[in-house]
Amino acid sequence: MAKTPLTANDYPIAETQPDEVIGNRGKPLSSLSMEAVLDGDVSMEDLRITPHALTQQAEIATSVGRSALASNLKRAAEMTRLPQSEVMAIYELLRPGRAVSKDSLLDEAQRLRNEQDAPLLADFIEEAARFYE
Repeated sequence: MAKTPLTANDYPIAETQPDEVIGNRGKPLSSLSMEAVLDGDVSMEDLRITPHALTQQAEIATSVGRSALASNLKRAAEMTRLPQSEVMAIYELLRPGRAVSKDSLLDEAQRLRNEQDAPLLADFIEEAARFYE
């Protein structure tokens, strides 16, 4: 049975459904306390946003008619799986005048789609390529 998408009534998730807030290492929000930090039981990985959390936020954005925000959040969910160096390389590629050619944008989009399973990010770069001249 499919889970019902979240709505504005579920916002903020940390308050309405705290058991749904789980970090990358599987720790629930309730385990992230100052005591746990001082004991060394919390790492930066526990504090990073997860693809699941971004997807949940996208569901809420969709439910209130914020489709552009939802699309950004879904792309961000894909980007959490990429190394930081790759995110920065994509950022540089998309800055005005930085792409060598339209083909370099299309090549990057294909690589993201095929090697990183990031179709939404690939679509976004292909959209940028359509405006490249």
